Amino acid sequence: MKHIPVLLGSVMSAIGDVRDARVIDATFGAGGYSRAFLDAGAFVTAFDRDVSVLDDAIALQKEFGERFRFINEPFSNMCNLNEKFDAIVFDLGISSMQIDTPERGFSFRFDAPLDMRMSNTGPTVFDMFSVWSVTDLTRILRNFGDVGPAVAIANAIKQKMPRTTFELRDVIHNPRDVAPVFQALRIAVNDEFGEIERALSCVPKLLNPGGRCICVTFHSIEDRVVKNTFRDWTRPVGDPKMPTIAQPEFELLRAEKPSDAETESNPRARSAHMRGVVKSY
Repeated sequence: MKHIPVLLGSVMSAIGDVRDARVIDATFGAGGYSRAFLDAGAFVTAFDRDVSVLDDAIALQKEFGERFRFINEPFSNMCNLNEKFDAIVFDLGISSMQIDTPERGFSFRFDAPLDMRMSNTGPTVFDMFSVWSVTDLTRILRNFGDVGPAVAIANAIKQKMPRTTFELRDVIHNPRDVAPVFQALRIAVNDEFGEIERALSCVPKLLNPGGRCICVTFHSIEDRVVKNTFRDWTRPVGDPKMPTIAQPEFELLRAEKPSDAETESNPRARSAHMRGVVKSY
């Protein structure tokens, strides 16, 4: 099943008219956002570290020519660009294609090797079980999954050293903890929060005045990173006790959640949350 872009209407509305605008699609996936931007007349630079999306990227390059550029790298590498853009959009988390490809090892619905890499490079989750200590695993499960029995599950993982998704699922006693454990391990092996923080740190220098940064998140921990970053950007600069305080570089846009109709047609949208900022100067 192809990835359905979540909150696409809200994202397009938040960005506004993109004719001849230069847009970064930080999380290309199957190209849903990129196609919408291109159809609206934008010039798009898209990032994705997953080589499985190359066919979709090549198809857009053939269709839109020089208006579309694809970079098969982690989106934090946008920091290497010495250019200015009018919008930067992040659709964070995992894509439907990754979940629905059993051999990728992202889902506990299929029995597959414990991989979970968003690219085809670096160590898998199973590889990292030999590297992470019980303390490391406990921290990962707590920080990235809000897993209550983190210590017990970390100890069980180190004792059993599960090689497959079903073996990992079977060491987790409470079914409610299965999804958060898989989420936490996926975030850790892909350094997802490090990626988000590095990329967001470059947004101010990449955006033109009036440019917009839009983030769609899918769980509270991820959303917290974005919300805290945007809060810092939109605070007045300087000491509030002094008579002159510099105005914040960004202004907040209205946050959005999917409508009932969207969640009914696309269940993945259920937990989605869109936040955005516009650069003032």
